[in-house]
Parts: sequence; structure tokens; C-alpha cells
Amino acid sequence: MTPPSRLESTRNIGFIAHIDAGKTTVTERVLFLAGRIYKIGAVDDGTTAMDWMAQERERGITITSAATACQWNGYDINIIDTPGHVDFTAEVERSLRILDGGVVIFDAVAGVEPQSETVWRQADKYRVPRLCFVNKMDRVGADFYKTVDSITRRLDARPVPIQMPLGSEDTFRGVVDLIEGKAHISSSQDGSVIEGPVPDDAADQFMSYRDEMIERIAETDDALIVKYLEGEEISNRELKAALRKATIEYRVVPVVCGSALNNHGVQTLLDAVGNYLPSPLDMEPATGTDPASGEDVHREPSDDAPFSALAFKAVSDPFIGRLVYFRVYSGSAAAGSFVLNTRTGRRERLGRIVKMHAQHREDLEEVRIGDIAAVVGARETSTGDTLCDRDNPIVLETITFPSPVISVAVEPKTRVEQDRLVDALNKLSDEDPTLNVTYDDEVGQTVISGMGELHLDIIVDRIKREHKVVTNVGRPRVAYREAVLARGRGEGRLVRQTGGHGQFAHVILEIEPMGRGSGFEFVDKVRGGAIPREYIPAVEKGVHDALEVGPLSGYPVVDVKVTLVDGRYHEVDSSEMAFRIAGSMAAKSAISRAGPVRLEPVMKLEIVTPGEFLGEVLGDLGRRRASIRSIEGQGDTQFVRGRIPLSESFGYAGVLRSLTQGRASYAMEFELYEEVGETQVALAAHGG
Repeated sequence: MTPPSRLESTRNIGFIAHIDAGKTTVTERVLFLAGRIYKIGAVDDGTTAMDWMAQERERGITITSAATACQWNGYDINIIDTPGHVDFTAEVERSLRILDGGVVIFDAVAGVEPQSETVWRQADKYRVPRLCFVNKMDRVGADFYKTVDSITRRLDARPVPIQMPLGSEDTFRGVVDLIEGKAHISSSQDGSVIEGPVPDDAADQFMSYRDEMIERIAETDDALIVKYLEGEEISNRELKAALRKATIEYRVVPVVCGSALNNHGVQTLLDAVGNYLPSPLDMEPATGTDPASGEDVHREPSDDAPFSALAFKAVSDPFIGRLVYFRVYSGSAAAGSFVLNTRTGRRERLGRIVKMHAQHREDLEEVRIGDIAAVVGARETSTGDTLCDRDNPIVLETITFPSPVISVAVEPKTRVEQDRLVDALNKLSDEDPTLNVTYDDEVGQTVISGMGELHLDIIVDRIKREHKVVTNVGRPRVAYREAVLARGRGEGRLVRQTGGHGQFAHVILEIEPMGRGSGFEFVDKVRGGAIPREYIPAVEKGVHDALEVGPLSGYPVVDVKVTLVDGRYHEVDSSEMAFRIAGSMAAKSAISRAGPVRLEPVMKLEIVTPGEFLGEVLGDLGRRRASIRSIEGQGDTQFVRGRIPLSESFGYAGVLRSLTQGRASYAMEFELYEEVGETQVALAAHGG
């Protein structure tokens, strides 16, 4: 069956890059030239179509990925503009999971920057074909070929320039298509382009770079390499076909250039998107599992296949309620129809389906393969869920997100706002999978964890603006513990006579340390009925009471074994309450005699850093009382594994970025409690 032309002409792409490389500016020019918007916005003025959040417009950065669509030369292009800041890397992660192609934007002055490496690795992870756009060619210091070289060196890629710039810095005026042999010179701000022959002063350079391009493309195709080696002419059509095939197979990356701010090269970028990035038909069939049998299931990219889609984003819209974005991989579904959510096993109604343009919506009657849309009011569908035909269930590969690396405590200014704060955090964590919210009973704090300080700043700002809750924000206290180093014996005696029934209980017990992480053990060794059986549980409760508040700083005592060895009772005056109080008194006495010490939480730490920064990283870890377990090299990348006290890890995300020019990353997880060093004893005593 002949594939429908709609699918052949569909392109699902995302703009990804380091912060300030120009993604949003490129998107604005693309939408303007394609007729999707009629006025070009500016990031600095806060007037762009895609950066619609108040925080985005104030700070001049993209915070949340925004979807839109346009048409260009017969192609239907769905676009997702993603954030560049590392704190919002989850937005890039979920976008790349559902896209067919990516446009990686580089600053012609800076070349490959730290976040460029991160998004490139993310695109590799999801096997997303991509092309490169070297932006800002009109800036002082711009160097197209230096940027191409940095792509080769730092990203281990095979870039193939299919354009050459005409001039650079203040002399940059356009680009030359190395395949077609035509110059595209922008004439004015309205986006008009003069197309003509290669200028005489660039002819020699053009021939040199064209020959190099032909050789690189021919190397990817057996038939073309034979023609090339035998000196036969290779047609432009053959070059384009081979380049498209090699791009889709991840073997090469086409590179174009321009200056989005001044409308140089944006039209040719759009042409390259249509010519070289894949359609949904070019991608491998969606693969998943049968929820009942666990066997692999495939969905062909066809309108006739059973419906399957992946939800990749949830948003709380203040006007219409909850929006869930999804990408259709096979089949079709009409508005109002029911589909199956394979995670919950329940039906979900696609009541109202909309196509998004930033925060604006257009209603759709139906969604088909390749569409990126949103459903209004889907209550039980979350990020990573599969929506599918009820009679043909499938679970598509979900989306994985990095773990949070930094936490702060938040509390409302007034008690009456507590419920509103909880509601706000529930909605925000539903939108953002990298935002973790926990309530720490031990210290009475609501703790939010995220990807960085900016990430949490934005969350707190959104709580204030969108949910009208003003919060106090502070660093969470470290939850220390206490333990004992030796054996200790304690005695608790409660004797009270008040004229009527008194209170009498006498308890003798011993305490001893156990291994870290082993918890608490209670052993009854009372013999001869010194304490009746019915009072033993009360003694154990009293011991628990004492262990909740340690003698040094009031933190819980852990990893101890308590043995009840003897005691006495009174037939009339003894009671459960009396033995509970005596048990607590005896435990406190035993702990104080057993060498109590403070413990602090220690985190398992893994750092991935370029080798050139290894010395600085290790020096900083030494100052933070970290212990190194291993250092392993893989090419230029070093993997450092060790442990670090939690109290020394606050603010580490920013410090590590400063030490490594933003090129290193790290992950932490709790490992165990360990005795606090002498320097930290005073801090722990004061609640540090």
C-alpha cells in the first residue's frame, strides 16, 4: 500500500541547545517565515510566542518546553522548543523521547558548550537523528569551521557541512548551498532572500568545500563511493538521497549556518529539516510489551494499525484544567472516544483534543499517527503512560528522568495556607517529574527536591504567582542520629505513694551497639517472674520512648540491642504505665553509660567529569570530608566514586558546575549513618 503523503511530509522536530544559543529566537523566525505568527517577538523584550510564562519573559530563558506547528514548502512541521538550562534538562529528556528528529543549535562563537554535550547524549540515548545549525554567525568572534571541529572533537560526531558562510562577524551576509551551488543572501528584516550564483570571490572556497562534502557523503554509500573513486559525476539528487539516508541512520550530521536574529539562513534551515530529517514513516516501528504476557509487541507506523500513544507531559491550565500532551505512534482516535491507560488498567476518555501553539489551543476532531496533541481533563494519565486501543493493549517504553540533586524546606507564612501549599505542590509535581515533595515528620518540614537552585527558585515563584501562596524557604536540617559505642547497664525505679494506689516499677536492662543500619532489637531475659509477662510490652514501649530523644542533641538513638535482665513489681501498685516510665528511665541511664555518639547521614556519590578538571574536583571533595573509593577513566572522561556527608553536599551542584565550566555531573543517594567528626559535633548540637 502506498504510504499516505501526509505522513511522508510530517516532521516532528525539537530545537535543543545550550542556554543562550538562540533556540527560541530560531523558533520565532521559523514561525514568522512559515506564516504561523505575524509579528516577530524578541527574547530580550519578553515578547516571544514560545516563552509565554511570566518567569520566562522576565528572565529571558526557556523554562518549560512549548509545542507548536507550522507548514513550509509542503511539509507539516511539529516543533518543540526546549529549555537550555541544565536545571530543566527533564524537559529536553521527555521531548526527545517522542520526537523523530532534532535541530541542535550552536553559538558560532562558543562552539560546543556544556549543555550541548548533555543534550547530545540525550539525543544519542533515544537515537534521534539530528542536524546542526551554527547560529550567531554575525557576532564578533564567530567561526563556523572551528564550531564544526568542536562538534567532531567534543561530541564524537561526524558533521557534514552542507553550507558555507559568506563572510563572518560584521561581514556575514548569507550562505552558499554546497549541494545546489546557490547563494542565499538576506536582503532585509522582512525575511526576503536573494537567491543567485556563488559570488566570484567565494568560488574557489566553494569548490574546495563541495569536494570535501561529496567525499564525506559518498563514504556512507557503497554505490556512490565507487562513482567517486572512479571520478564519475554524482548528481545532486543522489547526494541528497544518500545524505538523508545516512542522517536517519545516525551515521552523519548535516551542518548549516546563519543568524536567526537577522534572518540569515533560517529558510535554508527549514529546507534542510524537510530534506534530511525523518518522517514518522522513516522511524522504526514503536516497540512495547503486552501488559498481560510481557511479550514484545510492535506497532507499525500506519493509520490502519491499532491506536497507541505516549503521554509525555502534564500541565495544569488555570482556564481549562489539566492538559496531558501525547504523541501518536500508530492508528487514530477521535475526540470523545475511550482508550486504555495500560499503567492504571482503566479507560480514559479523550473528551477534548487540542493542538497546541505555546499556550494557545486549536480543537481537533481526530488525532492520527505522527500527531503531537493534548487531551483536556485526563485525570489519571501521567507522564510516561501509554494510551492505546482497548482491544490491543501495549506498554510503550516510558521516560526516565534524572534524580533530584538539591533540596530546600518550604512552609507557608500562615497556617491557613498549609492546605493551599499542599495543593500547589501536588499540581507542580504532577507537571514536573524531577520535582520531589516529601514531608519530614522528624523536623516538621515540607522538603522539595529538584535539579538545581534555579529550578527550585522557579518552583517557589510559581507557588507564589500561580497559587497565591507566600512561603518561607530555608535549607532543610540534616537529620542526624545518635548511637552507642559500648555496653551499658541502666536501672529505672518508679516509687510513688499518694495515699491510695501508688505507682511501683523497677527495671534493670543492658544496652549494646549493633552494626550500622541494623535498627533496634529488644530481648527479654527476665527469669523467675521478676516482672510479670503482661508488663514486658510496656517496658519495651518505654525503651522506644527513650530512644526517640538521644541524650546528646535530641536525635533518635539507632542500631542498638536492649536486653531486659531483671526487675521487681508490686502486686497492687504496679501498672503498665509505671513499667513504661521505668523502662524509659532505665534506657536513658544505660545510654548515658554506653558512650553515646552522634551519627550523620552519608551519601554515596558518583561524579562524571572531563579529565582536565579532575584535580579541582578531588581537591574540593577533600575539603568536604568526602572519601574516594575509585577513579576510573574512559577516554577523556573520569568517573569518581566515593562517599560524602549530607551536610557537606548542600550547594554542591553549583560548586561543581563552577569548577568544571558546567561540564561535570553527579548523582547521590543515601548509603548509611556514620559517626560525626569532632569538627561537626558542635554544629550537630545546634541543629546544623
